[in-house]
Amino acid sequence: MSASASTYSDDDDALIADINVTPLVDVVLVLLIVFMITMPTIVRQDVFKERELEVVLPQASEAMPLTAIPREVFVNIDNAGRYTVKGVPKNEQELLKSLEQAAADNPAKAIVVIRADKRCPWQFVVNVMNLCNKAKIRNYRVSTAE
Repeated sequence: MSASASTYSDDDDALIADINVTPLVDVVLVLLIVFMITMPTIVRQDVFKERELEVVLPQASEAMPLTAIPREVFVNIDNAGRYTVKGVPKNEQELLKSLEQAAADNPAKAIVVIRADKRCPWQFVVNVMNLCNKAKIRNYRVSTAE
């Protein structure tokens, strides 16, 4: 045998059992980037298709957006114990109806501000608080005016 044949070994003929995963990782990363770029476009097109429907929506005169801040109901009590809401004098029954309407307009979010004259007997303030409880309004606060 020649000298070059003596350097030949059985290790050179061994099968390569290792798999090179670098090309596989490259392909997966490229696909990931392609999907990340194209998915927002596909989703946006679906949203546009839904908005393109010919639908005539009904109108409501008293409708408010769901994110609207509920309007506060101000109940004013003068020194004689008379109730007024939005400048309109009300008795206890009318006040209760106004509070129930406020609770129906803003379920679980109605807010009542009770503004009482400092010379007003507290019994009238307690009456308004009781009416708020009857109307299932739990968010109320009392303030006194000068």
